[in-house]
Amino acid sequence: MKWLKQHWWLPALLLGVLMSGPARAQPAKRRAPVARVAAPPPAPDPPAVRAKLFQAASLISQFKESEALAVYQEILSTVPTHYLALWQSAVLSVRIGNRYSDETRKSAYFNAARQYADRAMLLRPEGGESNYAEALALFNQATLYSAGARLAAFRDLRSHVYLATERRPDLPEAWQLLGRWQYRVAHYNLLERLYSKLVLGGVPEGGDSRQAIEHLEKAHAMAPQNLQFCYDLARMCRYQGRRRRAIEVLQEAEKIPPITSDDLVISRLCRKMLPPLERADARRSEKPSPTSAPEPALDKVPQPADSAGKKESGPKRTAAGR
Repeated sequence: MKWLKQHWWLPALLLGVLMSGPARAQPAKRRAPVARVAAPPPAPDPPAVRAKLFQAASLISQFKESEALAVYQEILSTVPTHYLALWQSAVLSVRIGNRYSDETRKSAYFNAARQYADRAMLLRPEGGESNYAEALALFNQATLYSAGARLAAFRDLRSHVYLATERRPDLPEAWQLLGRWQYRVAHYNLLERLYSKLVLGGVPEGGDSRQAIEHLEKAHAMAPQNLQFCYDLARMCRYQGRRRRAIEVLQEAEKIPPITSDDLVISRLCRKMLPPLERADARRSEKPSPTSAPEPALDKVPQPADSAGKKESGPKRTAAGR
């Protein structure tokens, strides 16, 4: 009691705090704008590095991708932050890894591709090439993952593939990858959609079959001699009931001479897909239209007839990987 009499003001203070509620946060003070300093341009490559870059580009044009990758690795051993060598090494690693049927070797190349792409992303987080390499590595790694990890990879690569097409719209492989990703997400099954919503925060936005075909069409228009683009586009058109367009693309693919062993495999797949589509189209053309009716005689009054139109119902040599 004596203590309370000496500190008579404490109960009143506590009561005031309880009744006043939480204190309001003070507005943050505005900071003075900081002028952005443009990053200095990269230093020119030494003559020895330029010679190796020319050598690697020449090897790629000769479809000697393993040798080209070795040259890029030599460059990175002396200049670990060489942007071009990093993202090209990622793309080549994916392309080489896709040729193996053994999952152990395939995984080793895909993991190496991811490491090269990650290093390129550190150098240029918004670069079109680095984001394309990152998306390509993720997309191909996902083929070896379990179902949950695969869906997480498809979610993670979304921003990369969109940024790649935004920053490098002249890169047909980026449009191809965007189309393939959009088509895959658009055709998630029920379990994949439930898992994405419950575990991953939702199905990635952008999955659309029509847009996927449009982006494959763009890649095909930019590189009409690419057999992989033809195969992906024709397959998507077939699945979406666009049989005539699929036949047109496959007939174009027949005129493209295969150059590499990869081309030969894709060419055979295209030739195998074409005959069933042509037969189905021929049957469709011979079938009389359900809306057609005999012309009424002149001496008879035409009677109204019901008509119901029936709607037909109804994706690997690239610099991007398969």
